[in-house]
Amino acid sequence: MSWAGDWQEFSSGGSGANTVAALAATYGYLPMLETQFFTQATGKLLRPLNEANTQAYIAGAVAMVEKYKLKYLGVGIEVNILAAKSPEDFDDFIRLFQEVYAAVKAKSPDTRVFTIFQLEVMKGLNGGLFGGINDPSKSQWALLDRFPQSDFFAFTTYPGLIYGSPSDIPAGYYDEIRTHTNKPVAFSEIGWHSSAVPSGWESSEAEQADFVNLFFERTRGIKPEFLIWSFLYDQAVPAPFHSMGLYRADGIAKPAWDAWRSRVG
Repeated sequence: MSWAGDWQEFSSGGSGANTVAALAATYGYLPMLETQFFTQATGKLLRPLNEANTQAYIAGAVAMVEKYKLKYLGVGIEVNILAAKSPEDFDDFIRLFQEVYAAVKAKSPDTRVFTIFQLEVMKGLNGGLFGGINDPSKSQWALLDRFPQSDFFAFTTYPGLIYGSPSDIPAGYYDEIRTHTNKPVAFSEIGWHSSAVPSGWESSEAEQADFVNLFFERTRGIKPEFLIWSFLYDQAVPAPFHSMGLYRADGIAKPAWDAWRSRVG
């Protein structure tokens, strides 16, 4: 089970991050915590990466892994978006990542520390519902080399923002990752919508299930460290993310739920 949110919440005892980590032993799930320090839509930092804030971030991360013996710690979400919008802040983050990695490993050597990239943008696919242009020559794969310490690389993937149907996804879509890194790979967010909106990007519950099956087929050679579908239930969020749940909001399972369980069970 993943928690993703403001890095500052690590320093708050009653935060969602602490609750997810604390309840793992009771309910028998593996917690995966992801910290964020900027807003993806704008590329603006949540707070400056000055000495005081970076030391607070590091202290919070160390305290969490020591307290909960975390197996996984994600540091930064879709950081390649920050690289495009604010290169100087991205450079500061690289230095912060190095410091966090060293501090966490000093206290908890078994914790797997990693950062997260947005796969479609990484490929130079900024068209479709992203509103830009698909241009593979604008890919960002070289950013992987900026994180040699990262124990593995995680990706978010929403190909439904680019392609109208799962059948349109190229055969080597996920295999391309392996041409740029030999590190282990994980998928921290996976999604495909199931509704007939937005216009021009109509989908269905059957199509969502088709994507689940296709995803597992196309990532078989990668052997991911872990896979997380973004939403268990449909959420009150903007389209198309509002219908990406494996369950409808009324609690009825969609065909994609059975498809997912058949692949991971």
